[in-house]
Amino acid sequence: MKTNKLLDEIRQTMTPEMKRQMDLSVQIANRIYEIMEDKGLSQKDLAHLLGKTETEVSRWLSGTHNMTMATLAKISSALGTDIVRVTKKRNRKTAILL
Repeated sequence: MKTNKLLDEIRQTMTPEMKRQMDLSVQIANRIYEIMEDKGLSQKDLAHLLGKTETEVSRWLSGTHNMTMATLAKISSALGTDIVRVTKKRNRKTAILL
């Protein structure tokens, strides 16, 4: 995970929940960067695909922005791949006793 000194200092004053949110935000931003790199896309290219400004995309990719599910879905669709994957619980068949 990418970090910097200022963020590390801020993290020391945060609750565990806030730290987890920050970690997830950075992981998501890093995942988006990986996909963009694999596809040879710049921030400008992603902004164009989304109809957004480069500034807005830059904010999203800073790892400090709290993206909505709608934003994640739009980015995922624009990139043509999952950014976040939720695993499903295995389907358990239950026995019914009569």
